[in-house]
Amino acid sequence: MHATDPTGTAWIRMRFKKNKVWVESNADGGPLEMAGRVRIKYQLDQPHEYRVKRSDVRALDEAPPDDQPPRTPRPAERMHSPADPAGDRIVHIFTDGASSGNPGPAGIGVVLQCGSRRREISEYIGAATNNIAELLAIQKGLAAVRNRRLPVRVYTDSGYAFGVLTLGWKPKKNTEVISAIRKQMAAFDDLKLVKVKGHHGVLENERADELATSAVRQAGG
Repeated sequence: MHATDPTGTAWIRMRFKKNKVWVESNADGGPLEMAGRVRIKYQLDQPHEYRVKRSDVRALDEAPPDDQPPRTPRPAERMHSPADPAGDRIVHIFTDGASSGNPGPAGIGVVLQCGSRRREISEYIGAATNNIAELLAIQKGLAAVRNRRLPVRVYTDSGYAFGVLTLGWKPKKNTEVISAIRKQMAAFDDLKLVKVKGHHGVLENERADELATSAVRQAGG
């Protein structure tokens, strides 16, 4: 599918990871690549755009890279270690943030699961950077846990969030929200923040990403 925006720029419909996006087109009708990256938009009429790796976009009907079948998602209950308490008592919180433009329209996605109980959160947070969205997703997830005596495992694919919250990184920005989250975390009896790889087959992490990006799309971002 091809289209032209009001400025006369040509775009083609492709897939960026799990989302359908518009990719700037060259004269031959393929992705316009510059320094290994291409320009994408979620919607043609949105002012926000950003550049992603060319290898991360593909035709709508194209198989994943290297013709490998999609990874089999790993359910949340496999994420706890043998040293953790019984799995049905652990509150698993999968979080993700999305920003179209960085900064730009942003959303958060959270999946909470404890045994058979499950809750999903998809929320538009207005204009923000991707880092702020990642942090606010963690904050929202923690706020949703009523019993702070239960063991809690928070999963994030953000190296930034993991660093400033657990590795002692000294942030130059976002200090207020980081301080607030640290206080939240200290109120739990047993809480661990776990770094996972984004788009790497972790079922609930993928779902959190979908919730975050859908919040942005529904808000017209």
